[in-house]
Amino acid sequence: MTAMTSHILDYRLMAGEGIASTASATEKRSARFLRAGMLIVVAVLLAACSKLVTLQANLKDADANEIVLVLTQNAIEVEKIRDKEGVTLMVDESDLSRASAAMNAAGLPRHDAASLGEVFKRQGMISSPLEERVRYIYGLSEELGFTLQQIDHVITARVHVVLPERVAPGEPILPSSAAVFVKYRPPLDEDAIVPSIRNLVAASIPGLAGGKSEDKISVVMIPTELPAPSIEWTTVGPFKVQAASARALVVTMIALIVLALAGGVVALIEVSKRNKRLGAVMAKLTAPGKALLAAMRSRTNKRPADGQRA
Repeated sequence: MTAMTSHILDYRLMAGEGIASTASATEKRSARFLRAGMLIVVAVLLAACSKLVTLQANLKDADANEIVLVLTQNAIEVEKIRDKEGVTLMVDESDLSRASAAMNAAGLPRHDAASLGEVFKRQGMISSPLEERVRYIYGLSEELGFTLQQIDHVITARVHVVLPERVAPGEPILPSSAAVFVKYRPPLDEDAIVPSIRNLVAASIPGLAGGKSEDKISVVMIPTELPAPSIEWTTVGPFKVQAASARALVVTMIALIVLALAGGVVALIEVSKRNKRLGAVMAKLTAPGKALLAAMRSRTNKRPADGQRA
C-alpha cells in the first residue's frame, strides 16, 4: 500500500510540476509581449512629444519669412510668434542645430545697416549744409531705386549718387557720377535694359546729361538664383516624411502591424498545441496512478462489506 501510495504521489507531483512549468512559460511570454508593447508605446509618445526652443527673436517680418522659407525647404518645422518687439521663431530642440546650420549657409538673418536717411535724420531746428546735401542725395537715390523697381522682372534696385563737389578751394570740381545695382529674375535682356537704365539715371541726376554715360554711370546686373523646387512634407504619426513617401510608409507600417499580430497569433497557437500535447502526456503518465487509486478504493469498499457478512 505504501509503495502504491508513493507511486501515486510521484505521478501527481510530476503532473503538477509539468503544469506549473507550462503556466510559468506562458506567463513569461505574456510578460515579454507586454514589455515590448509598453516600450513601443513609450517610444512613440517620446517621439511625438517635443520641446520648442527659441531660434531667433525680435526679427522683422520680412526677415522672419525669409528664414521660414529656408527652414521649410530643409524639412524643419518652425513656429512664428509675433509680439511688440518683433517676430520670434521657435523650432524643436532636436532641430536647433540643423536650423542654425541652414541659416548660416543661407547667410541669414541679414544684418541691418543704417542708411544715410537714418544717419542724417533731422533732429534739430537748424540743419547744416552737409546734412541738407546728404538728405537730398539720399532722397534722389531712393526715388531712382523705386522707379527702377517698376521694370518687369526687377526684384530690387539701388542707386548711389555722387553730386559735383569742390574738394578744396582752387581744386577742380569732381564731376557727378552714379552706380546702379539691379537684382532681377530671369529672363531679362541685359543688353536692351542697361542703356535704358543709363538714360534714365543720366536724365535724373544733375551733371550727368550729355557726354558718354558709360564713363559716368556704372550698372551692375545680378540675376537671382531660381529657388530650389519645394519639397512637401507631411506627418505620419510621430514621423515626418515627404508627402510622396507618406503612402508607402503607411502601407509599410500596416504591414508590420499585421505581421506582428500574425506572429502573436501563431505564438499563441503554438503554446496552445504544446499545452494540449503536454496534457495528453500527463494523462498517459497519470493513468496508472488513477487505475491504482480506483483499485485501492474498490478494495477499501469491499472490506467493510466482508466484515458485515462475517
